[in-house]
Amino acid sequence: MRAALAAFLALTVVSPAVAADCPQERAIYGDEAGLYRLTFQPVDAETSAATHRFSVTAKDSAVTLDGYVMTTEPVARPQGMLFYNCPEGDATGADLAACTVWQDILYGTAGGRIVALPAQGEGALAELLLPGLAPSLQASSAWGKGKLTIAPPDVLALKGCAS
Repeated sequence: MRAALAAFLALTVVSPAVAADCPQERAIYGDEAGLYRLTFQPVDAETSAATHRFSVTAKDSAVTLDGYVMTTEPVARPQGMLFYNCPEGDATGADLAACTVWQDILYGTAGGRIVALPAQGEGALAELLLPGLAPSLQASSAWGKGKLTIAPPDVLALKGCAS
């Protein structure tokens, strides 16, 4: 039993050195039970209003949530947004409101402190905090039979780095 627990922990805990070696735009996060996965993808900083792009998937579900992070003004904070089934092309404000499933500041942890999401090219955070993610998803169009049915935690830990 002890050996199995040690093997599980070795696969699910990423050392600080690995986090520093993985740029934030390639970081992969998940929950302890392995039900949810959040994967960052690079963005072209010269052509995109978003500072980060990510997707969220759930085990045993075909649902993919598209995520973006934009810096708020006048106080610079990483505003995270998750969308489900948004229309392609030109969308109205009402269209975007209907397909938005979560929106809040995307926090992380580093050295035991709550910190802002680092820029592309900087080392990945050990954990992400998406405040109120579960109740937002449960109240969204992404929730229900044939969609998402298990509430995710608000905290996701670094699990790996995409190549």
